[in-house]
Amino acid sequence: MTEMYQELIDLIVETCNITEEIPKELPPDAVLFGPDSSFGLDSLDAVEIAVAIQRKYGIRVTDRNVFQSLGSLAQYVVNRANAA
Repeated sequence: MTEMYQELIDLIVETCNITEEIPKELPPDAVLFGPDSSFGLDSLDAVEIAVAIQRKYGIRVTDRNVFQSLGSLAQYVVNRANAA
Protein backbone atom coordinates (compact mmCIF):
# COMPACT_ATOMS: atom_id res chain seq x y z
CA MET A 1 0.00 0.00 0.00
CA THR A 2 2.92 2.38 0.63
CA GLU A 3 3.83 2.15 -3.04
CA MET A 4 0.28 3.19 -3.92
CA TYR A 5 0.51 6.15 -1.51
CA GLN A 6 3.66 7.36 -3.23
CA GLU A 7 2.19 6.82 -6.70
CA LEU A 8 -0.85 8.89 -5.74
CA ILE A 9 1.25 11.62 -4.16
CA ASP A 10 3.32 11.83 -7.34
CA LEU A 11 0.17 11.82 -9.48
CA ILE A 12 -1.42 14.60 -7.39
CA VAL A 13 1.73 16.74 -7.44
CA GLU A 14 2.12 16.36 -11.20
CA THR A 15 -1.56 16.69 -12.10
CA CYS A 16 -2.19 19.73 -9.94
CA ASN A 17 1.18 21.38 -10.67
CA ILE A 18 2.03 21.63 -6.98
CA THR A 19 5.23 23.61 -6.54
CA GLU A 20 5.28 23.81 -2.73
CA GLU A 21 7.31 21.26 -0.82
CA ILE A 22 5.22 18.25 0.17
CA PRO A 23 6.29 16.40 3.34
CA LYS A 24 8.24 13.22 2.52
CA GLU A 25 6.17 11.01 4.80
CA LEU A 26 2.46 11.74 4.61
CA PRO A 27 0.25 9.59 6.83
CA PRO A 28 -2.70 7.72 5.30
CA ASP A 29 -5.08 10.13 7.01
CA ALA A 30 -3.46 13.15 5.29
CA VAL A 31 -6.29 15.48 4.27
CA LEU A 32 -6.41 16.15 0.54
CA PHE A 33 -8.73 19.19 0.39
CA GLY A 34 -9.59 22.19 2.49
CA PRO A 35 -7.73 24.33 5.00
CA ASP A 36 -6.07 21.34 6.71
CA SER A 37 -4.85 19.88 3.42
CA SER A 38 -1.22 18.86 3.01
CA PHE A 39 -1.60 19.67 -0.68
CA GLY A 40 -3.68 22.87 -0.69
CA LEU A 41 -6.17 21.43 -3.19
CA ASP A 42 -9.64 22.62 -4.16
CA SER A 43 -12.66 21.05 -5.86
CA LEU A 44 -11.32 21.67 -9.37
CA ASP A 45 -8.22 19.72 -8.42
CA ALA A 46 -10.48 16.80 -7.45
CA VAL A 47 -11.81 16.65 -11.00
CA GLU A 48 -8.29 16.72 -12.43
CA ILE A 49 -7.17 13.98 -10.04
CA ALA A 50 -10.19 11.83 -10.91
CA VAL A 51 -9.38 12.16 -14.63
CA ALA A 52 -5.71 11.37 -14.00
CA ILE A 53 -6.65 8.24 -12.02
CA GLN A 54 -8.94 7.12 -14.82
CA ARG A 55 -6.16 7.60 -17.38
CA LYS A 56 -3.43 5.93 -15.32
CA TYR A 57 -5.33 3.07 -13.71
CA GLY A 58 -8.45 2.73 -15.86
CA ILE A 59 -10.56 3.32 -12.75
CA ARG A 60 -13.45 5.76 -12.71
CA VAL A 61 -13.88 7.58 -9.40
CA THR A 62 -17.60 7.54 -8.69
CA ASP A 63 -17.58 8.26 -4.96
CA ARG A 64 -16.47 11.73 -3.90
CA ASN A 65 -15.98 10.49 -0.33
CA VAL A 66 -12.78 8.74 -1.41
CA PHE A 67 -11.15 12.16 -1.55
CA GLN A 68 -11.36 12.58 2.24
CA SER A 69 -7.78 11.42 2.73
CA LEU A 70 -4.78 9.98 0.95
CA GLY A 71 -5.52 6.61 2.56
CA SER A 72 -9.15 6.50 1.45
CA LEU A 73 -8.15 7.37 -2.12
CA ALA A 74 -5.40 4.74 -2.16
CA GLN A 75 -7.75 2.10 -0.74
CA TYR A 76 -10.38 2.94 -3.37
CA VAL A 77 -7.87 2.59 -6.22
CA VAL A 78 -6.51 -0.70 -4.85
CA ASN A 79 -10.00 -2.15 -4.29
CA ARG A 80 -11.17 -1.16 -7.77
CA ALA A 81 -7.99 -2.49 -9.40
CA ASN A 82 -8.37 -5.81 -7.59
CA ALA A 83 -12.04 -6.05 -8.54
CA ALA A 84 -11.27 -5.60 -12.25
